[in-house]
Amino acid sequence: MSKKHPVIAVTGSSGAGTTFVKRAFEHIFFREKITAAVVEGDSFHSVTRTEFKQRSAVETNFSHFGPTANDFHALEALFKSYGETGSGKKRYYLHNDAEATHHNKRLADMGVTCSAGSGEFTPWEDTEANTDILFYEGLHGLVKDTSADKKYGGYDVAKYVDLGIGVVPSVNLEWIQKISRDHAERGYSPEATVDTIMRRMPDYINHITPQFSRTHINFQRVPTVDTSNPFIARDIPTADESFVIIRFADPKAFNVDFPFLLSMIHDSFMSRRNSIVVPGGKMVLAMELILNPIIHDMIETKKKV
Repeated sequence: MSKKHPVIAVTGSSGAGTTFVKRAFEHIFFREKITAAVVEGDSFHSVTRTEFKQRSAVETNFSHFGPTANDFHALEALFKSYGETGSGKKRYYLHNDAEATHHNKRLADMGVTCSAGSGEFTPWEDTEANTDILFYEGLHGLVKDTSADKKYGGYDVAKYVDLGIGVVPSVNLEWIQKISRDHAERGYSPEATVDTIMRRMPDYINHITPQFSRTHINFQRVPTVDTSNPFIARDIPTADESFVIIRFADPKAFNVDFPFLLSMIHDSFMSRRNSIVVPGGKMVLAMELILNPIIHDMIETKKKV
């Protein structure tokens, strides 16, 4: 952890709501005039799209959730290096042809030859110079090798994170969102998506969910409609059909002003001494009210170091 070069990690699976958190941080960075080094989680996959398809066809539980398909040591090295020096190595995963064209041209303008295509990676490069903070958004911002024999190499990404944010819906809602998105955006059948959910379940249990016990703040979306059978649900519950439970690991560490939050967020209430519940439609507002003073204090502390 570093006061001079803070690292912020937003962790959550696709469809969990990490996009809303990213938007809230963008608003905060703009207001506070903060320059962030932005890192995308999927750039630390260790296999290309083609390699993933080949291995997942023969390895029963091979998934993007676990260490076999990711380079957690490189992610740990980035967080450690940035915390110490304000710089580190990153790259980009190219999701489509448009991204490939953009980054190949960007690198060519820098004198770097790159011909990577969709589903591949750009070469490693230094993070931008003179940034105030590192902002990571992806699946693995707080992973740690907790195996008894450290069979994955003993990585500990979480220990270098100054502010860890978890974004996770209730599990049935997460499955509804994935089934719906995979069908609408990728043309997958519900049966194919269920197979994917089952295949990556061991990694989900062992490597994804434990991170939410290491976060400083969790945002969990909970539906207020029946999602008891996510595999037949036709619609994703809307924001107005859900609440967001916000849990602070240690409210005193961030001087959380619960009375202020309750007065500013209509229909919010406390469920435990360290948890506040807000309407789903107020999620971004709640994030900004909570995170803005925390980020402001981090930058003020940085200036004094």
